[in-house]
Amino acid sequence: MTKTMKNRNKIKISMFALAFMGMLTSCKESFLAEVPVSTLTTDVYYKTEAGFEDLVRSCYPLLRNIHQNRTLVLNGTDIFAGGGYNSPQFANSTGNPLDQYDVRLNASIADVQSLWTVLYAEVARTNTVISRADGITTMNAALKDTRVAEAKFLRALCFFYLVQQWGDVPMPLKETTAPSKEATRIASSDVYKQIISDLLDCEAKLPVTASNYGRITKGTAQFLLSKVYLTRGWNFKGALGGTATDFDKAVEYADKIIDAFPLATNYKLLWPTRDENPLKQYTGAQNDKNPEIIFAVQYNGDVLTNKTDPAFTQDAAGGNNLHSVFNGSGEGFPGTKGRTSDYNRSLGQHSLAASMYRMYDPDIDARYDHNFLEVGYALQAVSNYKPMPTYKPSVTINFKAGDTVVYYRPWNKPATDLKDRGVDVGGLRNYSVVNPNEWGGNYAIVNGVGVSALPSGEPHMWKFWQPGIPYGDAYGTFNEAIFRSAEAYLIAAEAIVKGGKGAKLGGADVYYNKVLDRALGTNKAKDPKCAADLASYSSLEAVSYRATPANISIDLILDERARELVGEYNRWFDLKRTGKLIERVLKYNPWAKKSNSIKDFHYLRPIPQAEIDLSFPKMAQNEGY
Repeated sequence: MTKTMKNRNKIKISMFALAFMGMLTSCKESFLAEVPVSTLTTDVYYKTEAGFEDLVRSCYPLLRNIHQNRTLVLNGTDIFAGGGYNSPQFANSTGNPLDQYDVRLNASIADVQSLWTVLYAEVARTNTVISRADGITTMNAALKDTRVAEAKFLRALCFFYLVQQWGDVPMPLKETTAPSKEATRIASSDVYKQIISDLLDCEAKLPVTASNYGRITKGTAQFLLSKVYLTRGWNFKGALGGTATDFDKAVEYADKIIDAFPLATNYKLLWPTRDENPLKQYTGAQNDKNPEIIFAVQYNGDVLTNKTDPAFTQDAAGGNNLHSVFNGSGEGFPGTKGRTSDYNRSLGQHSLAASMYRMYDPDIDARYDHNFLEVGYALQAVSNYKPMPTYKPSVTINFKAGDTVVYYRPWNKPATDLKDRGVDVGGLRNYSVVNPNEWGGNYAIVNGVGVSALPSGEPHMWKFWQPGIPYGDAYGTFNEAIFRSAEAYLIAAEAIVKGGKGAKLGGADVYYNKVLDRALGTNKAKDPKCAADLASYSSLEAVSYRATPANISIDLILDERARELVGEYNRWFDLKRTGKLIERVLKYNPWAKKSNSIKDFHYLRPIPQAEIDLSFPKMAQNEGY
């Protein structure tokens, strides 16, 4: 198919009609009751300053839906692999298609359609703002420029996500006013030109400080420019129009962010306040207004917009679900209080691979202690608990509230003496002690039969945990950080490794170590050690992950990005950008290694089949699908 700019502003009804109708329903009910919707929105309300402000506000709620569509960004990478330690070495079963990259990863899977739909829905809303701006004559010109720039930023962000996932994509730039089945795919290089053009305009017109907390600012645009330039500089398959000067620009914009947004003094200050022991006093207080955070998706009640979007149901409870979608669970601990908020529900939609736990030095890297729940506690007393109900039913344990019921040993300190093991495996401890090679299904086995009633599993991915959220489908109020300056340091480091010039702080190792030293805190003079073999379940060989001018590399930076940004909206994009997807997925994702099906065409996702079926003339599918 010829990929030109002709007809790029037309897109079919399945992409945009639902989004536009959802936007219209966001008006006040009193207006909808008295005036026909078409008259209200087109001819009256959205031509007023108040109406235009509401139109811009309607673009923000979909950020929730976009960033809760995490599957294509996290799963099937080197640090997320379905089942975590419950990998093929433990279970003779079939993994998720996004992990195995087999024939089931195709144009019909729901995750592909879901992300595509919500991104184009946001594009439709932002185009409506941009197209109608000229009709607003009563608004202060500078304020109107700011609001249009907010919409342009959101459009640029969506196109950036789209072009990375799917390559050449339709790029409508005007409001959709009539149904159309035309969907011309635009060359990736032209999409990047548009993204950068929009972001440069945003940088010029957005304020340094937003009028409302949560709105897009100059720094938000500058951060995204650093990442877009970095990505274009890699020039995926020569298709992005990138040159070596893009890495210079990535460094330039990363330095602007570093100057304006200081790192938090402690990693844990970026996340909800809580204690590993739910019986201790903890508040779940917000930390997301830390100066390090440049932009966050808003979930609090006192922010720009706090309404569930009527056009989409994913965000049905109107809040953040980060506390419940990762692996590990406290529900089955002895002494739990049933289904309560103390440990809450963990759905395991995004499960960590062995590599993730083994990337840290558990002794001195504070991120390990914060990100993973290593100890589980009884929340109430339990008498005569039988740790081996079928194997040795005469053995019992009494737990008091607050007693340890499980301890997950770190990768570098497995328990080797029986005095350090639980009674269920013949040890002296009155709780389960689970070594890393036993996490996820290989614990307390006798003659092939699991015999322990004590917890096994693996450490809970605890990074975003917010206590006090009612059990079940309830959502949290924690605002989800999308851009923060720690990543800007790593963007600069990566760009410098690729030849970027003009860095203010020095070499790539200097930028890298700024992030690492924050994580080490008072141990920053020490040399942190991760596992030399990240894919192993038992090797104790260690290697330093401090950067030097001699060892700084893309792989070292990718490891540090994993340690710092685990669970944030980045990982698949990181592997795609750097061309490391196949290499690292085959090395660290056990399901991909088992199927050995990942191929070069998997660097792009399939165009959703429903979109192809509805388009005329039909859009071409990405190669390999």
